[in-house]
Amino acid sequence: MGLIELSDVSRRYEVGGSTVTALEDIDLTIGGGEFAVVLGPSGSGKTTLLNMIGALDAPSSGEITINGERLSGASRADLSRFRRETVSFVFQTFNLFPGLTAVENVQFGVDATGKRDGHRIAAQVLARVGLGDRLDHFPSQLSGGEQQRVAIARALATGNPVMLADEPTGELDFTTGIQILELLHEQAHAGITVLIVTHNREIARIADRVIELSSGRVAGDGPPAGGQVPIAELRW
Repeated sequence: MGLIELSDVSRRYEVGGSTVTALEDIDLTIGGGEFAVVLGPSGSGKTTLLNMIGALDAPSSGEITINGERLSGASRADLSRFRRETVSFVFQTFNLFPGLTAVENVQFGVDATGKRDGHRIAAQVLARVGLGDRLDHFPSQLSGGEQQRVAIARALATGNPVMLADEPTGELDFTTGIQILELLHEQAHAGITVLIVTHNREIARIADRVIELSSGRVAGDGPPAGGQVPIAELRW
């Protein structure tokens, strides 16, 4: 039994009187501590898959079970609790609160889990991602890479067992992107299940497992072609 399990999952949308299928007949099992990359072009269903695993969207059919909890049919309150306690998100657009400082943005994530001493935890995690001297800076005072590190720190500070990252390096320069990947890789080594969605095939080379999507279906699932490589070997 995996930490993340999808059984015969499909997602369809009604658009202008037509039915659009974003995902069809997805069967996946992802174990604890896996560093997995979901790879595919725009429109392949990557973000839809991530949103359903994170309970931001619901399947049209099929079953999703995360960390032993069945999401299909769960109440709104249970899904809200699930998102607080089980999954952490790293969005491509950062989703930071512009009126909060870096430490306050991270503390917001900690407080949402019900943990105490959120400010101390937030400061410690920001120091871990190299932003110990940026605690009181607002997002507008940070570079894109620094904002992404704040977003990752917010996800790390929750201590949740699943981390979902949507194109975490998409808006970053190569050097900063590598730093972000190193941070995410460390989380998998610490036992957190990390699932990255990307169209960048180079990133897939460092994964334990590559899940390729094409037109809403799983087109491939296994180790990287040519074998897993160290992050230092990546180029794009």
